[in-house]
Amino acid sequence: MQRRHIPAAAAAAALLVPAQVSAQPATGAGRLQAIQSAGRLRIGTTGDFNPMSFRDPATRSYRGHQIEAAEQLARDMGVRAEFVATDWRTLISGLQADQYDVVFTGTSMSVARALSASFTIPWGRTGFIPLTTRRNAARFANWEALNQRGVTLGTNLGTTMEQFVQQALPAATLRRVESPARDWQELLGGRVDATMSTVIEAAFLTREYPDLVALFTDQPRNPIPMAFMAPLQDPVFLNFLNAWVTIRLASGFFAELGQKWGVSA
Repeated sequence: MQRRHIPAAAAAAALLVPAQVSAQPATGAGRLQAIQSAGRLRIGTTGDFNPMSFRDPATRSYRGHQIEAAEQLARDMGVRAEFVATDWRTLISGLQADQYDVVFTGTSMSVARALSASFTIPWGRTGFIPLTTRRNAARFANWEALNQRGVTLGTNLGTTMEQFVQQALPAATLRRVESPARDWQELLGGRVDATMSTVIEAAFLTREYPDLVALFTDQPRNPIPMAFMAPLQDPVFLNFLNAWVTIRLASGFFAELGQKWGVSA
């Protein structure tokens, strides 16, 4: 795994953010002050994206890369982490309805999402690759083989993979799956020919389900930053989150977390 290097100027700027935040009038502190006063940080998470956010079958508690990152943020703030269940279709509406303060579930950045929610600076990056079954693998020799009439591709409703398939593979038939169902379950059930996955999730799924095969692993499409989401119109809270991500990147926290969970940042 390559450790990401933070330019000295960016790190120095991040260290100045707390002073800028404290200079804000109390009435402008908004969500950051409310979190500190309540002693809790409400974290929206889907619990369906292993190894990012998933439920332990034995305890039903949340586990994963994003869960540990959220818990670290809460510790750094001196508050408790409170996880709130959500799904991909309602991630942003939950923020807008004040059901949680921030989203930690493995979200990638997109222009459509950025119109309705704030993104922190990226903590990592991912890309898209297809998944299919072993018996269908020879059918798809390249990306263009997916973009054909007669090919059905599965994605989860509300994800950036859904948008990618619509734009990049328009000739294929798109089958949308709504959470808590997952698109790869449709693949295992033989109801789609392939699904669009991320490099991160595909690595886990092919280990968990030997019948699944990741295609074109050396040709991922749509390289895209991954970041945490927060509500719009709260620059104080977003400034704080950006400072935290910058400091934790520089400390090696995200590199170590990625190594633990097999997530390449």
